Amino acid sequence: MTDRRYPYADLYEYGTRVLQRLDVPAADAAEVSGCLTKADLRGVDSHGMVRLPVYARRIQAGVVTARPNLRQIPTGAASALIDGDNGLGPVVGARAMDTAIQLASTSGTGFAGVRNSNHFGAAAFYVERAIAKGCLGLAISNAPPNMAPFGGRQRFLGTNPIAIGIPASEEPPLIFDASTSVVARGKIIVAARRGAAIPDGWAIDPDGNPTTNAEQALNGAVLPFGGPKGSAISFIIDILCGVLTGAAFAQHLNTLENLSAVQNVGHVFVAVRTDLFISDDEFRTRMDMVLRMLKASPPAPGGDRVLVPGEIERSLESTNAALGIPLAPAIADELATFGDSLGVPFPSPVAASPHSESERT
Repeated sequence: MTDRRYPYADLYEYGTRVLQRLDVPAADAAEVSGCLTKADLRGVDSHGMVRLPVYARRIQAGVVTARPNLRQIPTGAASALIDGDNGLGPVVGARAMDTAIQLASTSGTGFAGVRNSNHFGAAAFYVERAIAKGCLGLAISNAPPNMAPFGGRQRFLGTNPIAIGIPASEEPPLIFDASTSVVARGKIIVAARRGAAIPDGWAIDPDGNPTTNAEQALNGAVLPFGGPKGSAISFIIDILCGVLTGAAFAQHLNTLENLSAVQNVGHVFVAVRTDLFISDDEFRTRMDMVLRMLKASPPAPGGDRVLVPGEIERSLESTNAALGIPLAPAIADELATFGDSLGVPFPSPVAASPHSESERT
């Protein structure tokens, strides 16, 4: 299937205008659109503009607050709780990570818990904020139960993501961002929109049987990565983000597509100054050393090179910034139709390009 490429700036402007039409403040609309288009730039299309219509429909349905009154509740010298007032996830998440960074600036570390939030997009978006301020960053979130626990056949766990960002000096920063499922559920959504099959091992159907049918997978459950390990990590993230913060958790979390109920998603953000134990210069020098050591590792037979976490996404970001963000025609058409309903024209494509598997990794 041939995708269409769209200029990053045009998609960003489109997303911002759509949200503003729904009474989202300009700065908040820009934050959300920036989060979504950044994911598309990095090749993480499961968390990109494909999410905009459901974000918007939740505002229209009254189950997300367009103009939330975020509250910061101090809980210690290096910690705070952010009540998101049911605001858009990227708005709440950005505020919470900035809070963790501010706490770290005075205490060395900062811990911000969040409740009353919503789907916050790609977790890498937040750890990049920490890196930009010279901190190590951690971002985790719980999510609705779309994943079967290890040994189970029904939904119980979320695909609960984790992202870690670590700055370096001359080398690019390390950025790890992954769901605790074999694959982000959003990738199955994208496959369903494309009418494409999914690989074996991604999901089970409603009866608990393995399936390669994307629609059956969406009606069934995704599977945890690494069997019991991914299952346990997902469960722990749910406890940290849901139980600890006072947010919803496990089967109390409503799905993003349920337009009749709020979600009350929970997140946790941590920022750590690089000079917590040694000087910032020494830390960054040592990070350069270890990153170069990894890159110098001999590849496995038949392999090309050893990759640093985030290297593929960084390469895609450079390519997509130059050539345009690739969108599947079905997704572009849905965005155009939704924009028309609000009087916001969708941008014109700049070129067509095959969307390779590597671009969707």
